[in-house]
Amino acid sequence: MRTTKGGSLIRTRPNGKISDVHNVRNGTDVHQGLNHGRCSTTVHNDHTKTVYQKGRAGYVQHPYRVHGHDFERRTYSYRGHNYDHLYRGYRFHGVDTDVYAPSGFYDPGFYGWAYNPWPAPVAYGWGWGGRPWFHHFGFFFNPYPVYPSAAFWLTDYMLANDLQSAYAAQQDGGEVNGDPTAAGGAAPLTPDVKQAIADEVRNQLALENQEAQQNAQQQDIDPGSSGIGRTISDVANGRPHVFVVGNALDVVDSSGTECALSDGDALILRNAPAADATAADVEVLASKGGQECPKADTVSVNLYDLQEMQNQMRESIDQGLQQLQANQGKGGLPVAPVSAQVHPALYATLAPPPDPNAASEVQQEGQLADQAQNEVTSEASQETGMPVTTPTITAGQTIDQVEAILGQPKSKAILGPKTIYNYNGMKVTFIGRRVTNVE
Repeated sequence: MRTTKGGSLIRTRPNGKISDVHNVRNGTDVHQGLNHGRCSTTVHNDHTKTVYQKGRAGYVQHPYRVHGHDFERRTYSYRGHNYDHLYRGYRFHGVDTDVYAPSGFYDPGFYGWAYNPWPAPVAYGWGWGGRPWFHHFGFFFNPYPVYPSAAFWLTDYMLANDLQSAYAAQQDGGEVNGDPTAAGGAAPLTPDVKQAIADEVRNQLALENQEAQQNAQQQDIDPGSSGIGRTISDVANGRPHVFVVGNALDVVDSSGTECALSDGDALILRNAPAADATAADVEVLASKGGQECPKADTVSVNLYDLQEMQNQMRESIDQGLQQLQANQGKGGLPVAPVSAQVHPALYATLAPPPDPNAASEVQQEGQLADQAQNEVTSEASQETGMPVTTPTITAGQTIDQVEAILGQPKSKAILGPKTIYNYNGMKVTFIGRRVTNVE
């Protein structure tokens, strides 16, 4: 870690490449992922937060209060599509987290239909056979042949959403999400691991059913009921919990080695952390190989990131329940024998509207990331008289990866499938957006 005279921070990896930058002047934090992803976060003076993720959905988060409790509305933006979720502020072990707060709840009987076995197993055709993401991750994920209950259907729905996000990020942002041919290979989602995930889905359905009953009685819903604190309490009482990674994440294992996790990887928390810990040690159950953390590795994950994984699981479950509600009786799905009416939560009716400018604000955050990082690295270089990093460009890297290392070129030459970047005397040649030669 290096601190500039102005108070900004730079963290580099053993190979000299930047991993994190904090620009003290504008409060922007930039993270360069092991898998070549990039994330930038700025918390503004009015407590609004803007997050940019290269190749992924970014969001703008606006705080509000209901009955003296802190809530946030996040408006996500990706490829011109906006959507939003609500969260409630929750502090645990000194870590400020955001706990997913459903905007509405079904009648309790509908959660029971989703929780309990269906009258007969259902063979459901997802139509994924021709999808590039499904072929790409065929080494890692296989859907169930039949579904004995909604919990198993929701498990495959969630995992498919995660893997589609990983694939899109890899195509749009240059991320490298696993390599089954690398040393050690991949640890796929085995039937035992998927069963553990399905059990966790059932736990979340039961939890949301409890919240639905509280909402029906017009009671405030305790964020601790679905916060990471309750999960850790369960673990301390001998009930391990499984997490599914919902976004690219860099972690450190027990030997101090950094490794990557990506969407769809599975983790298990078997032992509760110390009372003052801000991170927990989890075991890797499934990962995609390459630079990703291997199976059975013990890695340390920040409590905030574990909460985000639980949030993303619940968000995906709610999206899946919407599909089950809309498609019940179709494609082999049974008809729910109870009402599937949605009742809005009070905190949702009082929430501010979604941010209409989220797309442009997220885009501006991405531009601010470049400026914030360049300012800090330039300041550090001037203080030491040496560059912060030694750029390394190798064959096979994408255009996005080269730009992340070297920035924009002085000039470009586009010759059909071939593109040449000029960097003050250094030429980088791409064919099909990947480096083929460096001069």
